[in-house]
Amino acid sequence: MRKTSKIIGLSLPLFLVYFGYTTYPKLDLISGFSAKSVASGHFIGHRSLEIIEKGDNDIEMITLANNQIDEKGKFAIASVYGLKERKAIYREGLGATLIDDDFDVTKPYKVPKRTKISNNLPFPYGDNEQKDTVFSNIDYAKLEKAVANAFDKKGAKNKRTRSVLVIYKDKIIAEKYDKGFNKNSKILGWSLTKSVTATLFGILQKQGKIDINKPAPIPEWANDERAKITIANLLNMNSGLEWEENYTKICDATKMLFQEEDMSRSQLIKPALFKPNTHWNYSSGTTNLLSGILRKQFKTHQEYLDFWYSALIDKIGMHSMVVETDMAGNYVGSSYSWATTRDWAKFGLLYLHKGNWNGEQLFDESWAKYVATPTKDSKGDYGAHFWLNAGGNYPDAPRDLYSANGFQGQKIFIIPSKDLVIVRMGLSEDFDFNEFLKGIVESFKK
Repeated sequence: MRKTSKIIGLSLPLFLVYFGYTTYPKLDLISGFSAKSVASGHFIGHRSLEIIEKGDNDIEMITLANNQIDEKGKFAIASVYGLKERKAIYREGLGATLIDDDFDVTKPYKVPKRTKISNNLPFPYGDNEQKDTVFSNIDYAKLEKAVANAFDKKGAKNKRTRSVLVIYKDKIIAEKYDKGFNKNSKILGWSLTKSVTATLFGILQKQGKIDINKPAPIPEWANDERAKITIANLLNMNSGLEWEENYTKICDATKMLFQEEDMSRSQLIKPALFKPNTHWNYSSGTTNLLSGILRKQFKTHQEYLDFWYSALIDKIGMHSMVVETDMAGNYVGSSYSWATTRDWAKFGLLYLHKGNWNGEQLFDESWAKYVATPTKDSKGDYGAHFWLNAGGNYPDAPRDLYSANGFQGQKIFIIPSKDLVIVRMGLSEDFDFNEFLKGIVESFKK
């Protein structure tokens, strides 16, 4: 007994040292991720705490968090072993925001004005259901099999697909949802939001209100080597600025998302490591910097909040979408927007039609070409806030495919040569996207 007690006495301090060195610094990020995920998933996605913990929060380390929801106060709190408690509040119109102890929850706040398009048109240009359409060039049995293969078989938990939607010539030809999800379920797009943020620059450019080839309008960069960085460099992720994006550790990206009050400044304060247009580096901080640049294009905060919806989101009928804000009132353009699978598909269709939405040109056709053109030093994998297949990442899919991509395998594939938009939403990137795309493309008869 004494020997056992002695071993425990020696082991406990060692464990505490190990825990303090390896895990304690991460607790703030763990509880922050969990509180934000629970608040958003519950108040936007209308999912129960049990479903969120078994689904959205079923991530290594995040499962350590203990979560609670306050229905009346509309907030969620999370902690790890009672340590590092974090709180995320929900505000109608702004979604959920992870806050710190200095945040004044009683302070008045502005919300975006929304406009719902009402007409008698079928999807995608209205809310009515489409009439059944059968295309003679599609093998529907093959298509159904390809879509079904994207989902886990009963009892499995590998692919973790939540929804798949396939649209051909503006018609839904396949649609499937996992248990507990349907066409009205809002799903977090993560970095799909980056492509939405970039699109607003295309709209402003068409309106003659911005020139992406001019230096980024950032006074703090005026007197150093960063003065030559253009908005286009930011869109192409080749500004040369320092940034680390590694979600397995504490890094620039995790500190920004789970600790910063004003996420638009996280990249702004970083030094230049390379000359612009010489080094590609994926950066969520860059996208939030772009969100901050967008905010400065308007005289008031209200105009900034409204623009995202009036110029794009509500304009194309993505009425389910909610883009969430940080504590400073900036849209978190890198990561936080929610929408139904059908509404995510509308965004893909806008690009398939090169900016034309039911007869109205939102951005120039040249913009669609620009975002799908390989960025220097990206090996053909990246354009301007869109991912590309120019380098053959999906060898059995057309090379003109480009996509909006998000964490855990959120994808909006745009394939101009096939007149296709394919959406897959899920909880895992352990998924054979090439085989998935191959199956869908091969369902079309030659």
